[in-house]
Amino acid sequence: MAVLQIQPAPFFASKNRAFWNLQLAGWGGAFLLRAVNAAANGLPYSQLILILIMTISGFSISLVLSVIYRQLIGRRPLVTWGGTVLVLIGAVIVYASIDAWVQVLYYGDAREATFAQRFIGLSFIPLTLLGAWSALYFAINYFLTVEQQADRLERLEAQTTAAQLAMLRYQLNPHFLFNTLNSISTLVLLKQTEPANAMLTRLSSFLRHTLIAEPGSQVTLDQEVETLGLYLDIERMRFEERLRTHFEIEEKARVACLPSMLLQPLVENAIKYAVSPQEEGARISVTARVVGERLRMTVEDSGPGVDGPMQNTMIDHLGNPSPSQTVSTGVGLANIRNRLMQAYGDSHLFETRSEPGGGFTVMIEIPYQPLREATPDNPEADDAGSPPDASNVIELNPQRATGS
Repeated sequence: MAVLQIQPAPFFASKNRAFWNLQLAGWGGAFLLRAVNAAANGLPYSQLILILIMTISGFSISLVLSVIYRQLIGRRPLVTWGGTVLVLIGAVIVYASIDAWVQVLYYGDAREATFAQRFIGLSFIPLTLLGAWSALYFAINYFLTVEQQADRLERLEAQTTAAQLAMLRYQLNPHFLFNTLNSISTLVLLKQTEPANAMLTRLSSFLRHTLIAEPGSQVTLDQEVETLGLYLDIERMRFEERLRTHFEIEEKARVACLPSMLLQPLVENAIKYAVSPQEEGARISVTARVVGERLRMTVEDSGPGVDGPMQNTMIDHLGNPSPSQTVSTGVGLANIRNRLMQAYGDSHLFETRSEPGGGFTVMIEIPYQPLREATPDNPEADDAGSPPDASNVIELNPQRATGS
């Protein structure tokens, strides 16, 4: 048998409905309290008529007060509170007058008391009821105003974060296009038209693939690796066998969500500072595994590292522009740092390490957020098409934190 799922709605989702529910519940409770008090004191049942008339009078007066308070609540504090006190005094006078008049009609000459005496004696109850009603009315409305302002502020912060993420994501496209088109221009100058045409074709495929996702959206690691493969296809047109890659992606990590185009700038920097300056090229390893509740991703190259012949250009490798390198735009790793800070705040880790004998490693660690409905069916990627060899994956133990 199908079970209906009841979705609880916030009590103040409809302010009008919440007002009438509180109004009926409050005055109904006041009537019940006074009726029980009358019964406990042995008063006749006809006294319930008086209590009912007074409850209906208070209910009606409170409706008038709600209309007046709604006009006062948005004014300056002096006008709001001064007007509220005057209106409340007038409402208490009207309420007590009605109560005294009804009792005069009900008791007649049975009780020797003037209208003024009855008015003074009965004004305590209207003052208590209408005073409590007014305080509750203003408290609830100010609470709802604060909640609305908090929600509006939260939405604005979310929109600001999304806009900053989109800006940083858009920044990658010109950065990547600048380097790729520069390579195509070199091929054209060398009159290598076929490689240039092939690179343009692959560039269009890569851009078409990356433009599908929204700038501030997240993708699975499997999709990120697929995008990275399209980029490496372009770079292999330039470096051929000098560019050697190796992927080691844990199965559980494939469905993890992360900002799109997060690994591509890391691989691009590795190509620029490890593969390009060395005649024999370099090997780039990309690993990803789940460690507890965290996703750990590393990009490592076998280039010269900080202490190698490319020591002067390692400033660029860390994401800052170098005076001797005018080609780089210097947005690679700095862009990633900013994107991680916007997306995860202090809950991310960005570390780099360079071995004395060469090689450079970048490690990113973010909260593990799996895509539950995802069913990874892509085989583990490797440049040679063979299963990844776990023995070839270098264990990473970064020593210096630069991102958190």
